[in-house]
Amino acid sequence: MSTARNRRSVISEEVAPWSEIRQLLRGGEAGKLIPVIIPRQHRRLWWLLLLWLGAFALLTGLMLNLGGSDGAAGIAYGALAALSYVCGALLVLAGLLWWWRSSIAEIEQGTNGVLTRYGAVTRTLDPGRHYLWHPWSRVDFVVDTATEIPYSAPVVACPTRENVPLRSIEFFLKFKITDAVLFVRAIGAGNFDLVLSSAVQDAIRQRGRQVQTERAYDLRGSDVADMQELLNRQLSRYGVRITGSNIPDVQLPAQYQQHLATRERVAKERTAYEQEWGLTRKRRIDSLQMDIERAKKVRDARIVEVKAALNKAREAVAQLLEEQETNAQKVRFEIETRGRSGLISAENEARAQRRLAQAYRDNRAVLQYELARRRLEVGAILAGRAPQPVVVRTDGTGTDTSALSTLLTAQLLPRLTALPPVNAPRRSAEDE
Repeated sequence: MSTARNRRSVISEEVAPWSEIRQLLRGGEAGKLIPVIIPRQHRRLWWLLLLWLGAFALLTGLMLNLGGSDGAAGIAYGALAALSYVCGALLVLAGLLWWWRSSIAEIEQGTNGVLTRYGAVTRTLDPGRHYLWHPWSRVDFVVDTATEIPYSAPVVACPTRENVPLRSIEFFLKFKITDAVLFVRAIGAGNFDLVLSSAVQDAIRQRGRQVQTERAYDLRGSDVADMQELLNRQLSRYGVRITGSNIPDVQLPAQYQQHLATRERVAKERTAYEQEWGLTRKRRIDSLQMDIERAKKVRDARIVEVKAALNKAREAVAQLLEEQETNAQKVRFEIETRGRSGLISAENEARAQRRLAQAYRDNRAVLQYELARRRLEVGAILAGRAPQPVVVRTDGTGTDTSALSTLLTAQLLPRLTALPPVNAPRRSAEDE
């Protein structure tokens, strides 16, 4: 740890002209923290002398005007009076300008000015331009009330619970001035540095007494909210508030630090061995998991094959059952078809028998009718083929009984007897 890191911050106040206030408040001076500036007063009362001289010159001019006479003396008095008026007016104007310029007070942003009159604090001035018309009013302090001021306070030879003095404990905090009047009236910057350093020393030593030596490094970055609350209770009477704090570093004694270094080296080696064993164990576990995954894949592949074979067997059985069912359905359809065909043929045969019987009954009447009809036809044929007598009248009734008519009748008579009757029906082959 460098010396600059272990150096304690110093809080002080400086006397400076108005032009250097911003630089000192923001940057400090030679490693110092300067939250309070005492402005170097530039207000002088010489302007009162100018006002009195101007008033005297004006009164002198007035007296010359009142005591003047005629003639050359009157002109001289008038000239002197005019000169006195001019000088008095110029002196009064210069005094007023000097008064106006010296009454201006400009407060920087983020700061507050403490205004006093006759040495007594009257009020605070906000940032900006102010006019102090009262001759004995002045800004005695300019206090930084907006910046969180960092403060480092290393504590040397801080004992632990085992009464082992630590080399140093560095404590870092940030504080902010909340009440400028209370701060400058109650304590001031120089005294506040002593008070804050003492309070921090006391708080750190109390915390160190609660920690074992081997766990001293646990103080780095630990929670110090209780210490911050304790410091705030102590410093609130001065118009100061702690806004943040921590322990950035802890330094142990050289011998104990070497012992801790050995322990840390052993711990690191142990950690390295544990990591190596963890890596070896992880590799073995990964190898076993890979074998397990490979076995699972083989098992899954075999399960898939068995399932495929089972599905194939199920499909074959289902197909065989379907074929058997199809064959059985086909046989059933054939049997039903044969039965229906036999039934239909039997029904047709029975229907044909019934129709045949009906036909026999109908044919008997028809045969009787045909027989009677054929009898009539045969009788008609026989009657037609029977010899018919031809009567030739030769009486004297006035008919022609010449020899020619007799000859023609003798020739046509055999033909007429040889022709069959016109109305005789033909015999069919069935009748024959």
